[in-house]
Amino acid sequence: MRLLPVIFTVSLTLSVAYYVYIPLPDDIQEPWKLMMLDAGFRTTMNLASLMDWLGFDHYISSIRQSTEGFEGMVKGMGSSETDGAVMPGVKISDITFNGVPVRVYEPPAGGEGHLRRGVMYFHGGGWALGSGKKGSYDTINRMMSDELNAVVVSVEYRLYPEVHFPVPYLDCLAAAKHFLSKEVLTRYAIDPERVAVSGDSAGGNLAAAVSQEISTDDTMSVKFSVQALIYPVLQALDFNTPSYLQNEYIPILYRTVMVRFWLQYLGADLSLLPQLMANNHSSLQHSNITPELRARVDWTVLLHPKYKKNYKHVVVGKGSKGTVKEMPGVLDVRSSPLLAGPEVLAKCPRAYILTCEHDVLRDDGLMYARRLQEAGVTVNSHHYENGFHGCFSFIVWPLDFDVGRRSVRGYIDWLKNNL
Repeated sequence: MRLLPVIFTVSLTLSVAYYVYIPLPDDIQEPWKLMMLDAGFRTTMNLASLMDWLGFDHYISSIRQSTEGFEGMVKGMGSSETDGAVMPGVKISDITFNGVPVRVYEPPAGGEGHLRRGVMYFHGGGWALGSGKKGSYDTINRMMSDELNAVVVSVEYRLYPEVHFPVPYLDCLAAAKHFLSKEVLTRYAIDPERVAVSGDSAGGNLAAAVSQEISTDDTMSVKFSVQALIYPVLQALDFNTPSYLQNEYIPILYRTVMVRFWLQYLGADLSLLPQLMANNHSSLQHSNITPELRARVDWTVLLHPKYKKNYKHVVVGKGSKGTVKEMPGVLDVRSSPLLAGPEVLAKCPRAYILTCEHDVLRDDGLMYARRLQEAGVTVNSHHYENGFHGCFSFIVWPLDFDVGRRSVRGYIDWLKNNL
């Protein structure tokens, strides 16, 4: 009988190891930490889906509650970054810009008479999760305000399932126009020649789209001088780019999860997911997807050969006729900034684009960098060979990764030298 506890323990250990372990590329550092993090995310999403299926709560609401609880636990473990102890002079105000909730970070007092930098930041989270007021976003915003002597504005745009496209974009645009007004810039002593718009992932999507709109709006006397995009998601026509296929099972953003985020954002039925995974929604039979539009997301032309590898361009002859009609936002440049024409891109500000090798969104960022450069825009591309999606946010113990710390440091240093 004494063997039973041993057998049970060994079986449980093997089961947990089987659940946690996933094959990762050799150059990813701290692989077991990433596996544990991914196992936690998968468990959260699976439990949230179960709660939704049972009718207790929407699965997004369950995920939010779980992540908020975890962030609270991490803060309780004594992380000085999350409570701002390392940046005690940064002043924080929760207000609204044109009706949109924002958190404003003002640098420590001093240097009166000198204008400061301005940074508007849109957080990531698939247009459904996250908050600029919490966790690593709060930490990074404090760091930027302190180190750059910058007024940083983090925008709390509305999220799915409460809203979908174009509401998050419109929230961000409204906040941006308010931020760039002469009255606000004067109030915060911001140099109108040194104002950046930035964001990561879905926030990078919003930052790129808002930057394009502001750049082409002749009524705006002040425009953003820099756009800093961190592994942005920029198009929904091709889910078979080399990076989508190469990294479809790499944490923390699986290919299926990103496609689901897109469907949610565009207000489409989630049953369309297989159609999008196969690129049926962008088949040649869709006459409204012109050859010119296709060329703007053609990775066979826009990517460097080392990223193409041996992947084949997936262009479907006959797909599902109704998919584009069911989600018309897929062709809207406000949701897919990579589809913007060269005349729009030419007016955009200097760009910093961060990409990670092990990220389904890698090629979106690389293609956008190429198209901006072809339009005459100065682009600084920072590519992290051992980076993965989300690493920029993992800088606070116990979820800190070396590549995360390096990417944040590189980003802040670039802004320091270019804004």
